[in-house]
Formats: sequence, C-alpha cells, structure tokens
Amino acid sequence: MVPPPPRLPRLGPADAVEPGPQDLSLPLPLADDDDPRLPADAVEVARVIGAWGIKGGIKLKPFSADPQALFSSKRWFVQAGTSRAAPKPAHAARRRSLPRLLRIVQAREQGEFIVAICQELPDRDAAEAMVGARILISRASFPTPGEKEHYWVDLIGLAVRNRQGLELGTVTTLIETGPHCVLTIQPDAPDAEELLIPFVDAYVDEVDHEARIILVDWDPGD
Repeated sequence: MVPPPPRLPRLGPADAVEPGPQDLSLPLPLADDDDPRLPADAVEVARVIGAWGIKGGIKLKPFSADPQALFSSKRWFVQAGTSRAAPKPAHAARRRSLPRLLRIVQAREQGEFIVAICQELPDRDAAEAMVGARILISRASFPTPGEKEHYWVDLIGLAVRNRQGLELGTVTTLIETGPHCVLTIQPDAPDAEELLIPFVDAYVDEVDHEARIILVDWDPGD
C-alpha cells in the first residue's frame, strides 16, 4: 500500500503545553532566519479557530487528517482570513496588525485540532485576535518523506495517466478514508465526472514528481 504522508515529531511534550510564567513575558528578538516575509513556497496548512487557555495559546483546524506539516517547522507564517467574524472592540486594533510570523514554543494535537503556544501571543486577547487567520509554512521546511511516502501538497496538481497511455485528468484533492487515501481526479473534459482512485499499490504504479505525473492501473470505463 502506498501510505499517506508520515506523522512527524511534535514540538515539545504533548502533556505540558502551557508555558511557565517566564516563557512568554516578552517575545524573543528576531533571529537572522526569522524573516517575517511570506516565502514563495508557502503552503497553507491550517486556520486559527479560537484561543486556548489563558496564556496566549491558539487552537487550529489543520487541513489534513495527519497534520505533520505543522509540526515540522517552528516558524508559522500568518495571513488574515477572508471570512473572519467582526472583531470585538477591544481586539479591533490587534486584528489590523496580526503578526506576520509566529515562533512556536510548543504544539500538540488535541482531538481533531492543534493547540499551540507562540512567542508573539503573550495573552488570551492576542490569541483571540488571531481567530480566522490562515497559517502557512514553507514547503522547504518539510522533512524528506520516506520511500513511497508523499506529502498531499506534492500530489495535488499532478497529471494522472493509466497503463494504456490515457490521460485521466489532474489531482485536485485527496480524501482520507481511514485505511488509505483516495485521489480525486478532475478529467480535462469540462462535463466529465470526477474520478476517485484509491492511493494504494494495487492501483498506483508510480509517482514521478519530476515529470509531475502519476501512473495508475485504472480503466475509467469500469
């Protein structure tokens, strides 16, 4: 079976996310590699859905059922969301100047969500001002996957061709079904229905990232 992307190590202990009183009194000065400008290879991986705790923690909804990308970098980039609710008056000023870079102290899974402590968010008010913000990380910060392991973001946009040389379409997204993932493929014909191909060895012959193509054993007529 071709497995989903690997689960990566967490940042800090899973059972001790709340920092001590000295941890977030003031943000640390930016280091040379703490450039707040959004990198060209930035990938959106989550959205902030709420504050967590009383010390500036945030709760995020990751876009993948296995949000390993969030744990691969201690630097998260921030962009304002397009559909954030109207801010409370006390938070209005903060919402107009969200931090462009979050330096992560600790992060862990909490059910289907992620909770994190960041240097730039010293209290709950600062965390609440982040609600709706988009979280992005640099693709270059992803650890190298193992053999036959692929990041979802690297599969989206690849062309799909079967053994007979028929172009089936382009991968638009992936679906997590439990035992394996499923490729959602949009054929080139505008009126054609989407194809769903399980991302397992029985159907996937090869993923060629350089050629940007996935070769499959699949007959769209079946």
